[in-house]
This record gives sequence, C-alpha cells and structure tokens, in this order.
Amino acid sequence: MLNRILPVAVFMALCVLLFVGLRMADQKDIIPSPLIGKPAPEFALSTLDGDQLIRRDDLLGQPYLLNVWASWCPGCRVEHEQITAIAESGLLPVIGLNYKDAEDDARRWLNQFGNPYQQILVDADGKVGIDFGVYGAPETFLVDADGIIRFKQVGILDQRTWETSLRPLIQSLPGDES
Repeated sequence: MLNRILPVAVFMALCVLLFVGLRMADQKDIIPSPLIGKPAPEFALSTLDGDQLIRRDDLLGQPYLLNVWASWCPGCRVEHEQITAIAESGLLPVIGLNYKDAEDDARRWLNQFGNPYQQILVDADGKVGIDFGVYGAPETFLVDADGIIRFKQVGILDQRTWETSLRPLIQSLPGDES
C-alpha cells in the first residue's frame, strides 16, 4: 500500500512546489529595499558631459525617476524604449545614473539609441550605486520631491510595471496634477 501512495504523494508535492515556484517567478523583480520611505543617499557626481557636479539636494523640489543603466547592460537596451516613453511623457524628469561604465562607451550607446535623460550622472566606481543598494543595471528608483525613495524596480522596467505600479504611484504623489 505504501509503495503506491508514496510515489503519488511525492508527485503531488513536486506539483505544489512547481506551482509556487511559477507564482514567485512572476514576482522576480520585486526585491524589498530597506531604502523605501527613506531619504535618497547623499551623493555628488559629475555629469556625463563633465560640465556640472550634481548633488542629491540639487534634485529636490520635484519627483524624478533615477534610472541606473550602462552600455554593457543588455537589459538596459531592452528597457530603453520604455524609459524614453516615460521621459517623453513629461510626467517627471528621468535622471540617468551611468553605472560602472566607460564614459566613451556610454556616449556611443546614447548616440546609437538616443538620450532620454534630463541629466546623466556618472558613477564610474559604483559607490553611489552601493549606497542605493543597486544589485546591477538596470534598476529604477522613484524619488519624491522631498528626496524620499518611494519605489525601486530591480531589472527591466516594462510597460506593465509602468502602467500598473509606477505611473499610479507617481500620480498619487502630493502636488502632482497629471
């Protein structure tokens, strides 16, 4: 009797594990961040064109999207159309954080694919990325007008995430009339 029940029980347990794993795979980009609800880390970074030094406090006063990207990042190429659409929507500025990249490679990449960023900050050594808890590119943060991190997307920001999570959150921020 046990010889018949045991294989069925093992099969049923594997089916449950497979089902749970598939449900979790749909949420693979949801990685909790201890920075949600806290001020964005302090930073002072040069812009890619080298003509400015931008500090965290320079960005206060309006919400913005901070998009971590690099020329070596395949996922950045995939999400670039969505980042461009967000920037073109005028809903909020998109700030690029060029992460652990060679500046000449970054410029070539922007020339090839277009530049959706209002500013591009250079984090060549990745220290600011570490302060933000970046796992790798691409990642995207929503920072409110007071400099508080409200959202973090690990991985590609796609249309679905934009429409169902990020855009409604942006529109709910105080002072947003969009």
